Amino acid sequence: MKRSVLTHFTAIRASIAIMIALLTVVVVVLLISSDPGVSLTAFFLGPFQSGRTIANIFETASPIMFAGLAIAVSFQARQFYIGAEGALYLAAAVGTGIAVSTTMPWFLHVPFILLCSACIGGIWGALPGWLKVRYDASEVVSALMLNFVAYFGGLFLVNSFFRDPEAGYMVSYTLPESAWLTQFIPRTRIHWGIVIGLVLAVVVQYLFYHTTTGYEIRMTGYNRRFARFGGVRTSRVIVYVHILTGMIAGVGGMTEVMGIHRVFNWQTSPGFGWDGVVVAIIGRNRPLYVVLAAFFLAYLRVGGRQLKLMSDVPSEIVTVIQAIIILLITAQAFLGRMRRYAVLSQNGTEEREART
Repeated sequence: MKRSVLTHFTAIRASIAIMIALLTVVVVVLLISSDPGVSLTAFFLGPFQSGRTIANIFETASPIMFAGLAIAVSFQARQFYIGAEGALYLAAAVGTGIAVSTTMPWFLHVPFILLCSACIGGIWGALPGWLKVRYDASEVVSALMLNFVAYFGGLFLVNSFFRDPEAGYMVSYTLPESAWLTQFIPRTRIHWGIVIGLVLAVVVQYLFYHTTTGYEIRMTGYNRRFARFGGVRTSRVIVYVHILTGMIAGVGGMTEVMGIHRVFNWQTSPGFGWDGVVVAIIGRNRPLYVVLAAFFLAYLRVGGRQLKLMSDVPSEIVTVIQAIIILLITAQAFLGRMRRYAVLSQNGTEEREART
């Protein structure tokens, strides 16, 4: 089938892009490192040298996975919404305030806080969607501006009302234990938020490819006019895509606070929303691929840290890898001839089968 051919081509292009980026790393390390063998070993094998570093991959991947899934939802509808960073930050700040202000058993407290964070993220995500539908405002511009509002608003909320004056630095009160996501593997910080993220990826995958709502989202992304002609209320789709994006990002931000920090200590924007854009692009907006891309990016991050600790090569080389991968994956002309050849070959095969 043509769709199968294009899917295989997309996977091939992503794989080649990643291989080229990693090969670039090898070349750069060979040129600048005084001991390339140690540097390359630290980068490629360092993340697997101990149980602690392997756990670091999972811990690093968790918030990136949530952000990537959130961005993938909006990208599927061809809405370049990049406000996951703001929704994630604000939802975590408000969720922290709710967590330290309420008391209930853990089996009620945890879902209550996550639900509140999802609602805050959804409301915040709805704003660019509503502006897009009502005034045809660019979701890129509105989301970028609202990211600053969310950042300074969340910072003001925590530092003004929930700051712990005895902590010695700008941090919220510690969350009560009933609001913690348990770290269930000894001597690691792997927590239940990672499991929630994996389950959510399966749910979003099912939503995209096995429900009417998912079909409407994808049709709106493929061709908005055609979708409207087919009876899809595209304006409504755009709004609830933004809401869903904000909700997923909000849950991701709060799971990081509940599972890792147990306090709100983000005095600067953590950057997970921008990482989400990266993994959504690498995963081609497919939820299960986005999960793999999140773990791949986490592997690179941990490798970069090991590289910085054990060699003379700066860890910023990971940023170079990200840039190369994104450039090659998004370049429409990259391997364009191979794509045309694959489609033409598939068409020829179908024609021969039709004659017989």
